[in-house]
Amino acid sequence: MVERRRGSPGTTGVPDRAWRYAPNMADKTTSSISIAAARPDVMAVIADFAAYPQWAAAVRSAEVAARDADGRPSLVRFSLDAGMIKDSYGLSYKWGDSGVRWDLAEPGSVISAMTGGYSLADDSRGTEVTYDLSVDLRVPLLGMLKRKAEKVIIDTALKGLKSRVEGLRTQATAAGSTHLDQDTEEGAT
Repeated sequence: MVERRRGSPGTTGVPDRAWRYAPNMADKTTSSISIAAARPDVMAVIADFAAYPQWAAAVRSAEVAARDADGRPSLVRFSLDAGMIKDSYGLSYKWGDSGVRWDLAEPGSVISAMTGGYSLADDSRGTEVTYDLSVDLRVPLLGMLKRKAEKVIIDTALKGLKSRVEGLRTQATAAGSTHLDQDTEEGAT
C-alpha cells in the first residue's frame, strides 16, 4: 500500500485504500411526491413497462422478460440513454400491496449495481409515492456527484410518473370511468 503525505503536490496524507469514489450500496437517495390518484392507478402505471419510454425521460425501451406466479413482471430489461450514460440492463422486481422493489439482475456495461423501489401510501390528496434509489457505476464517480445524479433521476421519474398517472386519470374521467383505461391496466399485468 502506498501512503501519501499531506503537503506534497497531489497528496492527501491518507492511505490510498481510504479513498473511494462513491459510497457503498447501503447509501441511497430518496424523494417523495403526492399524486392525485388512488394507489391501484399509480401501481398500474408503474407496472406498465411498455409505456415507460413515453414518460420516463431516459428510458428508450423496457421489455418484460419474465413474470411471477401472479402474472406481474419479475424481470424487465431496459435500454437507457441518459446523456453520458447509455446502457442496457435487467432488473428483478418484487411486488407488494404498498409498492415494488427492484435489484439489478443483469448488469450493464456501465451500471454495476442498482437497488430501489416505489413505496405507496394513501394521503389526503390521493397517493404519496416515495422513490428510493442507489446506483453504482463501473466508472469512478465522487459520492457527492453520484447522489446528485440519483436525485435528478428520482425527481425526473417522480414528476414523469405524476404527469402520466394524472393525465391518464383526467382522460378516464372525461370518458366517464373512475379508473385508468383498460389498455393501461392490461399493460400492468
